Amino acid sequence: MDLDQQQFLRRLGDRIRDRRTTLNLTQAELAERCGLHRTFIGSVERGERNLALLSLRKIATALRSTPAELLADPDPPPK
Repeated sequence: MDLDQQQFLRRLGDRIRDRRTTLNLTQAELAERCGLHRTFIGSVERGERNLALLSLRKIATALRSTPAELLADPDPPPK
């Protein structure tokens, strides 16, 4: 995985964490809501996972969001 891909996953993880904390959810609560393991959620938030679309969909649904909203990068890196 190259640096650009790593940064993309970190920014996605940051947006997921921001949404989760806005909803006052712990990682464990989010994991329970979307049927995933707490350690999986933590690794996604740290940008360590290249998560599958279906996992992203589960997370987005649990966060009352859409995959598109979570993927939207308001500050893309310069090219």
